[in-house]
Amino acid sequence: MPETIKYVLSEDQMPTAWYNIQADLPTPLPPPLHPATHQPLGPHDLAPLFPMELIKQEVSQERTIDIPE
Repeated sequence: MPETIKYVLSEDQMPTAWYNIQADLPTPLPPPLHPATHQPLGPHDLAPLFPMELIKQEVSQERTIDIPE
């Protein structure tokens, strides 16, 4: 088993934004489908499972997404 390497960052080295690969894809990804209806999922379908800010990040087409504090 390879040796584990651990990186410890100071607060000023911590990233402040996620890189979103969707912004650089040649064509948009197809939307995830609802397992029961086979229709594209909407935010209301995901709301019982995820906070709204996470849903917004998931569907964003922006290249960078600010990491919430």
